[in-house]
Amino acid sequence: MATKKSKRICENGHVFYKSSDCPTCPVCEKSKGKGSEFLALLSSPARSALLHHSIDTVEALSRYSEKEILKFHGIGKASIPLFHQALNDAGLRFRQDK
Repeated sequence: MATKKSKRICENGHVFYKSSDCPTCPVCEKSKGKGSEFLALLSSPARSALLHHSIDTVEALSRYSEKEILKFHGIGKASIPLFHQALNDAGLRFRQDK
């Protein structure tokens, strides 16, 4: 038996259908990856943690220290090498603590 899907409209006006209570718009989620490829390499909790703090580009990531990033719920030590690689590829690095 198929689960009934309900029509939804996100705050950006995208129309989509969901069978669960999840409010996430698939169109918005798909567009979040554009211009921020490093996010695609992360686990879902790590990606969500960064997006919760409006970190969606490597440039935005570079405004934080490694210590600050590790304090975010969802970020673990396994993500740090990926962050360093993404920052290094862009010619950036974490903000240095004073």
